[in-house]
Amino acid sequence: MKILALALALVCSAALSAQSINSIEAPTKTRIDHTATQVLETTGVPSASIAIVKDGKIVYTHAYGKARLSPELLATPDMRYSIGSVSKQFTAAAILLLAEDGKLSLDDAVGKYIPGLTRGNDITIRQILSHTSGYQDYYAEDYTMTPMRSATTAQYIIDTWAKKPLDFEPGTQWQYSNTNFVIAGRIVEVITGHPLMDFITTRIFHPLGMKSVWNSDEEKLTSTDALGYARNALAPLRPSIPDGHGWMYAAGELAMTAHDLALWDISLMNRSLLKPESYNQMFTEVKLKDGKGTHYGLGVEVIDRGGHLSIEHSGEVSGFVSDNVVLVNDHIAIVALTNQEAASAASTIARYLIPLLTAQKPSTDEQLVIDVYRNLQQGKLDRSLLAPNLNDFMTAEAVEDFRSSLAPLGEPLSFKRVVEELRGGMTFRAYRILYPGKTLTLTTYFMPDGKLEQYIIESVD
Repeated sequence: MKILALALALVCSAALSAQSINSIEAPTKTRIDHTATQVLETTGVPSASIAIVKDGKIVYTHAYGKARLSPELLATPDMRYSIGSVSKQFTAAAILLLAEDGKLSLDDAVGKYIPGLTRGNDITIRQILSHTSGYQDYYAEDYTMTPMRSATTAQYIIDTWAKKPLDFEPGTQWQYSNTNFVIAGRIVEVITGHPLMDFITTRIFHPLGMKSVWNSDEEKLTSTDALGYARNALAPLRPSIPDGHGWMYAAGELAMTAHDLALWDISLMNRSLLKPESYNQMFTEVKLKDGKGTHYGLGVEVIDRGGHLSIEHSGEVSGFVSDNVVLVNDHIAIVALTNQEAASAASTIARYLIPLLTAQKPSTDEQLVIDVYRNLQQGKLDRSLLAPNLNDFMTAEAVEDFRSSLAPLGEPLSFKRVVEELRGGMTFRAYRILYPGKTLTLTTYFMPDGKLEQYIIESVD
């Protein structure tokens, strides 16, 4: 038996080690690494594991920092991190699969499957998957409360939070609630007669080759995975207080590598696992009864990022925060997993990498001001580009000030025009210059002949 166990461990280790991928362009890799490293330094979060999808393929996986502080263990791409509420899209997909099987309808009342719920005959499955039901959230806090340190059951959560008065009339508000997905998970189990994890493993994880998935609600992560941390104010990091068994059921129970979450993302952009109508349902913003949008579909956020349709979700569970962004029509995805609760590093990494991965060719004016910026970082200035007033303003002292303050920042993540308008016979243009942990604004005036009359930079955060 020991020989068999060792063999299985070696096979598993080989499969996970294969998750280290680097086929991305070297300049892009450098900027990704710089971004992640700088965000960890700025936030103090101990580690991050990322996966990047471009053109529908995983092109880069990497981990940064320390997965465990004592004894010290450096993070690697084959380590699992809890993904928290990103788990909800898998529960939503399980419901959609049952709809495809003809076992339920999204417009069925939840009371058809679970009796005794408040307004169970009025609230639909669609409303619980879109957080428009009115059921109160049982876990809104960003820390582990005392009652959650002991084990519970899905039935206890339902009895306690889904049988009390609603927070609002169904369909009239959007309010995030983990209780909704506990109900959804139980509906899957009532219909199939099997545990939710068994169903999503058979119908989702196995077909997609997601071999690292772990139910951290049932069993804590292993000693070779990342450990979750917490911080009181600005004090040193400490291991987080774990949630008791059962509290994350169907709403935040999953842990996995960034690589395997990226496999799921690829299935979303390729629409390869579910039927087309199921993806349409999942990716369509649910509207309230008054017609207002919610920016939420079924288990996922639906965001317009400058004309790019983004299907995304963040997640937090004891000791971990994640962010998963899928630009479905661009065939780009960013997975960022971190191991400190109530911290912004995961979403910051994802937010900074979006413009890098979706970058378009700069416009003529953008390229000009970028060239001036890069030259100023080296203490150089092409004065033929300047109108007389700006030429006088850019003294040797001013150029040195630009060099000394901008050179340490290095190459920005993005450099984008955000405003253009006419004033005083000139064209005013403002640009946003994005760095990890820092955003600059550049304001310019262009003369009719295209020369620069103003070039002023300031920090906005």
